[in-house]
Amino acid sequence: MLVLGIVLFALGLLLSIAWHELGHYTAARKFGIRVPEFMVGFGPTVLSRKIGETRFGVKAIPLGGFIRMIGMVPPAPGERVGRSRRSGPFQGMVDDVRADSVRDFEPGDEDRQFWTRKPWKRIIVMLAGPFMNLVLAIVLFAIVLMAIGVPTAQPVVKAVSACVLPASQAQTAQCPPGAPPTPAAQAGFQPGDRIVSFDGRPYTEWAPLVDAIRNARGTVQVVVERQTPTGPVRIPLTPTLIDNQVPDLGPPPEGASSTERRYVTASFLGIEPITPRERQDAGAVVTAGGYMLQRTAEAVGRLPEKIPGLFGAVFLGEERDVEGPVSVVGVSVLGGQVLERDQAVLDEVATFLNLLAAVNLSLFLLNLLPILPLDGGHILPALWEAVKKRIARLRGRPDPGPVDLARLMPIGVGFAVLIMGYGLLVIVADIVNPITLPF
Repeated sequence: MLVLGIVLFALGLLLSIAWHELGHYTAARKFGIRVPEFMVGFGPTVLSRKIGETRFGVKAIPLGGFIRMIGMVPPAPGERVGRSRRSGPFQGMVDDVRADSVRDFEPGDEDRQFWTRKPWKRIIVMLAGPFMNLVLAIVLFAIVLMAIGVPTAQPVVKAVSACVLPASQAQTAQCPPGAPPTPAAQAGFQPGDRIVSFDGRPYTEWAPLVDAIRNARGTVQVVVERQTPTGPVRIPLTPTLIDNQVPDLGPPPEGASSTERRYVTASFLGIEPITPRERQDAGAVVTAGGYMLQRTAEAVGRLPEKIPGLFGAVFLGEERDVEGPVSVVGVSVLGGQVLERDQAVLDEVATFLNLLAAVNLSLFLLNLLPILPLDGGHILPALWEAVKKRIARLRGRPDPGPVDLARLMPIGVGFAVLIMGYGLLVIVADIVNPITLPF
């Protein structure tokens, strides 16, 4: 099941990448830009097929994808196609970028180049890819919340704990010697009991009941509804609550990990509720999506500060940060761990889809970073070009022309090296010290 989960999640990632590139491709074709190549993956081509004027294919290294558009950068000033005669430490790199931009240039492509389109059209083309990831994430969240549903605890007893154990101690099937029975076991609670009232107050939801249990003291009056052969009957029970270590249900302190288990001391009864899945409405999708987008944005902003932890996890054997970055290798392993667990199929599917949705949110935000070679690195120059054109028009000056993106490529190469180095460090960490889901 672990291997099957890894394969299925890897396929989900490839589909997400292809979906991203489809956004670029569709927008480019809409604006008349010729797209000679649409590839998922990098390196040697495994299989491909030409459809119309575009060759679609899959490459050997499944770490991303790309579409090739004619004329991604403008020619050197005063030239249409070819190398400039100027020299400099980075001129060869700039010339290579220009040459690669017109590598598939054919007669008739003069007006089908990317750089010839108005800035707002180029912005749409580059935004279309990340936008598709955002759309896919929302669809996946909608499937989980509106079709599968969310486990929602109800004030109905699923199980009664036999003995009192701290929440931080591993729960066992048999009680250890000397462990006292729980108040619920002593009072006679049974699976299937619906709690009607607690300490004189009626309850129809689990969350407020938990608060009432934790804040109560001593002996309390509880009324449960129990199914019998003759029908439901209401039975009064009188458990005597005790203090115990229980999970902290409050929000994590500022700066603390959201996955770190925290405990508090409170009154303890010793029952576990049923958690049937309840389907949510569209508003819940918006709320959950917004929350996940915020958390993902915060995680992206903290990527640089995670480097020492990654270094320690790879070279010093330190414990891996469960909230740290993961590569496509690591997230595929996490997908495998989801299927490896012994749980209900719907629970596995929901976790699997939520994980894939989170990956798509990450792709959406990461690609918007205003650095080359990411999509945001093409959007920012187009925005600047639009501003320059607007200012020139207001001042009655000639059109300043396109931003020479090729001259930014040496900086882009530097960023690309940093991104690849960071990615390689994460991949190594995922292999030698992988993250394990905290289930």
